[in-house]
Amino acid sequence: MALRTSDVAKAAGVNVQTLRYYEREGILPAPRRATSGYRQYTDEAVRIVTFVKRAQELGFTLRDAKELLRLRSAGPKRAPAARAAATAKLADIDEKIRDLSAMRAALSSLAEACACATGGAVTCPILEALEKTPNPS
Repeated sequence: MALRTSDVAKAAGVNVQTLRYYEREGILPAPRRATSGYRQYTDEAVRIVTFVKRAQELGFTLRDAKELLRLRSAGPKRAPAARAAATAKLADIDEKIRDLSAMRAALSSLAEACACATGGAVTCPILEALEKTPNPS
C-alpha cells in the first residue's frame, strides 16, 4: 500500500520536513512518485523513520542511527557491531553523567554559599566564581 508523505510523518511521529531531510541524507530511500507527483512511500519508510527516532531517543546521533540502519540489514553478523555501538554509547552517557554530577556539585556549593551570605554582602559568590579566569592546564 502506498503512503503519502503526511501519512508516514504521522505514523512515525515526525514532521514532513524530517522525511525530506532523511531523503537528502540518504537515510530514507527516495520514494516513487504517483502520476500526480505525490511521493508514495512503503510501510518500510515508517519502520525506518521510527527506528531512527528511537535510536536518537537512546542518545545516538543521526550518523550513528544511519550506521545502525546499515547493521539492521547486515544479517547475522550485525550483533557484535550493534553491541559495540551500544557499549560505546553507554560509555559516552556515563561520562556525561559524571560531568553533570560535577557541575551540579559545584553549582550547589555556590548556591549554598550565596544563601549563607549576609543580606548586606556587596559581592555574590556565584557571580565571583563565574568571573574567575580558569587555570591553564
